[in-house]
Amino acid sequence: MRAFQSRPRLRWIIPAVAAAALVAGGAVAGTAVAEPSLPERSAEQLVAEVAQTRPTQFSGTAETRAELGLPALPGSRRGSDFEALLAGKNTIRVWAGNEDQSRLAVQGTFGESDLIRNGSDVWLWNSQEKTAVHSTISDRGERPSDEPALTPQQLAAEAIAAIEPTTEVSVARNVTVAGRAAYELVLQPKDDRSLIEQVRIAVDGERFLPLRVQVYGEGADQPSVEAAFTQIDFSAPDPSVFDFTPPPGTDVKREPTDRNEKPARPDHDKNAKRDRGSKDAGEPTVIGKGWTAVYLADGGDAGELTDNATLEALPRVSGAWGSGRLFSSRLVSAVITDDGRVAAGAVRPEVLYDALGR
Repeated sequence: MRAFQSRPRLRWIIPAVAAAALVAGGAVAGTAVAEPSLPERSAEQLVAEVAQTRPTQFSGTAETRAELGLPALPGSRRGSDFEALLAGKNTIRVWAGNEDQSRLAVQGTFGESDLIRNGSDVWLWNSQEKTAVHSTISDRGERPSDEPALTPQQLAAEAIAAIEPTTEVSVARNVTVAGRAAYELVLQPKDDRSLIEQVRIAVDGERFLPLRVQVYGEGADQPSVEAAFTQIDFSAPDPSVFDFTPPPGTDVKREPTDRNEKPARPDHDKNAKRDRGSKDAGEPTVIGKGWTAVYLADGGDAGELTDNATLEALPRVSGAWGSGRLFSSRLVSAVITDDGRVAAGAVRPEVLYDALGR
């Protein structure tokens, strides 16, 4: 659908829903093996170990699987784009070097997409479309705000951050992931407004690095989202892995990433409803936190969306906040309003309506 390709804010909202939902780990590559023996640790000890784990150099291959129930969108990207991770099974390669060096590659039938950080330089490259986006960051160690949470480590970090007093935490049986003995940490939201029923994180028994993440939606006996290493090597990757030069013929664009550098945008009424609570209408607003966080974004011209037959097929909803169309599944809810706003989260629809009405 052209609307999702031409308007970055619209393309952002679905990955944002995934980021909100992808706060757990899974059993992607699971064959039954005997429970490995590890020193006993409490849930609190494991949470502390994961939270305090320092960056580790490694390389590996991970498999992801997502069954969010998202409708098929005509014109959506295929195979090699990061958006492909939101549906079906995919394979990613991951490299971690020094603290400010990382690379993720999504491998597809038609090519691959890479997200590369080397110091202050960040590149997003799509081999199929022959495009590259270059941005720079000045805050050492800070992940760009638009970088998707894809790896077990990133997903686990978001899950741990959501714990607070809103989560029941326990330890299940030990498991084996990518040939390594691991603890399994289980997170369960206490707030029934969240559609996430349970999150399981397999934690390496020696290095306390998350190896596998799994998200169970409401009433599901199988995870809706999984990410797991199938192979991991804790040797330092060759530094050349993080070097990137756009191949000849690549269309290169530059985007500001530094928080002090903002792209130009048209003037508009600062009192407009879609700007409420936001410092920049181009950035999403987050209402609430943890498991019941709602992401609000300005979707632009709603007419571009409602012309699409897939979105037209979604049920209409309305309330004091206005009217629009509702998508809902076991793990994700989203409302696209007639006035161009988008609200999404791993929450019941009523939570979205409340956020839109604020």
